[in-house]
Amino acid sequence: MNDPTTARHWLADALPKAAPAIATTTVLALARIWNANGAEHSVGNAALMTALSLSAAAAGVVAGNATGDSVLVGTAFAASGALAFAGVAGYSDGLSLPLLLWSLATAGAYGLAARYWRHDRRETVAYQRQTNERREEHAHIERVETLRSTTQIEVARTGAAYAEQLAQALVTRATLPGFDLTALEGAGLPELPTAERKSA
Repeated sequence: MNDPTTARHWLADALPKAAPAIATTTVLALARIWNANGAEHSVGNAALMTALSLSAAAAGVVAGNATGDSVLVGTAFAASGALAFAGVAGYSDGLSLPLLLWSLATAGAYGLAARYWRHDRRETVAYQRQTNERREEHAHIERVETLRSTTQIEVARTGAAYAEQLAQALVTRATLPGFDLTALEGAGLPELPTAERKSA
């Protein structure tokens, strides 16, 4: 009746919690690689990243007005922030500003993710509660039906045993001398078939 319980690997539990830090660290690393390959103080590359960041933000605004899908809007604004962060990290010559932006971006990502994690946790707890209630209700119904069927079987078994004992007693009584069938019928018992009636 109960589903088997399987333990999740610790990596499967830790990976969603580490995803924001992994994402911002990946953007920082790629931006610094881009910086080392000619993006440092490149106005053209900075203008490109600015245009891409503004386009992603505009797409988020349009998606929010058109569809109202919060996931799509959040994805567009996250892409816009990542492009802006990559542009600044690729353009600047030192590591202090990119690391500052990385820490701010990571903190912001965790702040947004915590909201979704709380919502997901509430839904998971509500689902588990409903599942447990349904299991308890089904288990209660199963116990009641088991008791009822067991009682019916016992009643039927007791009735059959009583009928068998009564028949055996009547057969044994009929073999004794002085047995009067009409006296039994006069006492209110049903008329018993006799050998003459069976042959007729």
